[in-house]
Amino acid sequence: MLYPLSILSIILLALIHLTSGHQNHTHIPHSSHHYSYKNDTIPFSTRAFWMRRANAALGELDSPCPFAAFGTVIVNHTDLSEGPHGKAVCYGVNSNRKTGNPTLHGEMAGINNCSSILTDPEGDYKLSPADALLAFSTLSLYTNAEPCPMCASAIRWSGFSECIFGTSINTLIAKGWGQIDIAAEEVFEESGDLPSSSKLLKEVLTNETDPYFLWQYDETYPCPKGCERTSDGSSCAVAVRKRAAFEL
Repeated sequence: MLYPLSILSIILLALIHLTSGHQNHTHIPHSSHHYSYKNDTIPFSTRAFWMRRANAALGELDSPCPFAAFGTVIVNHTDLSEGPHGKAVCYGVNSNRKTGNPTLHGEMAGINNCSSILTDPEGDYKLSPADALLAFSTLSLYTNAEPCPMCASAIRWSGFSECIFGTSINTLIAKGWGQIDIAAEEVFEESGDLPSSSKLLKEVLTNETDPYFLWQYDETYPCPKGCERTSDGSSCAVAVRKRAAFEL
């Protein structure tokens, strides 16, 4: 009787050891929604080009120093008709104050603009609504700051091929911005049941995007190029010379 019990004891000890070892070395699969520069097939020069265009959209569609300086550009990387970096399909900037619509963040405005452009019967694409929905899976969304949970959800529901952002939510919070503290990556991770898959590339060209969000709650921080502090120092506005040039 002792011999079989000894064998059984050895087996149990082995199983306990293996189980303990497995718990200490649990493998967490790499997210299919996040990728880094190391496995990015798009040159960084192209990433930088479009992130700069997202920044530039602020001055082109609104002001070089809007308080909510959130800009977006939606790109077709495979259409090289306008250059080696691809073609911009549409742009968007935060339009809350201009429209009174609290949901019109830069990304939401960009998606709305793209829907209108893609389905415009007089435009370049002339897509049906059904085809326009499918087209989003071929497009990349660049935004100069990390999408909030609302925008990240909209990006996933749209089925974009990828989302590339600059300044992080953590940076915004640290600099005084009120934010819903849920990372875009977390939203992407929790959207696995959706039929599409979107890649996420984080904090691209932050040395150029961060300054757009650092002056609003710090009166000592310089205004963006082309702007100057208001008389009370609480905000930035288009510089007088710049404003005169616009009026001409």
